Amino acid sequence: MRKTALLAAAFVVALLGSAASGSAAALVATVDVANQRMTVTKHGQVIYEWKVSTAARGYITPRGEWRPYRMHTMWRSIKYDNAPMPYAVFYHGGYAIHGTTSVGRLGTPASHGCVRLLTANAQKFFNLVKEVGPGNTRVIVTN
Repeated sequence: MRKTALLAAAFVVALLGSAASGSAAALVATVDVANQRMTVTKHGQVIYEWKVSTAARGYITPRGEWRPYRMHTMWRSIKYDNAPMPYAVFYHGGYAIHGTTSVGRLGTPASHGCVRLLTANAQKFFNLVKEVGPGNTRVIVTN
């Protein structure tokens, strides 16, 4: 009887442990501001690493961890002269990961705070977020 109780307790602990690990994000975009790179992992495996542009001098790209809360295939910034923001994934206030036409600036700080990507890469990221769901996605901005 005691052996059965121990086995049942071990099963419950294993089940709870796997449920906790299942709550980890399926998709993680880690933006390294110092190196102007974004690494995308899906189920713990690196699937992409891309050059980005984050905030230029005088602006900030906030550091922290968020879930995306809004997505648009095309958004225009009212604040910045109707600037196009293709495949925008908003993660914190008005900050988003989105495509850019300023591809020559990728790899250097150039934005007003958003994370800019090559538009084709922004589309890939956008589609991945749609696939796994914003609730299963994390955006982490470091450095």
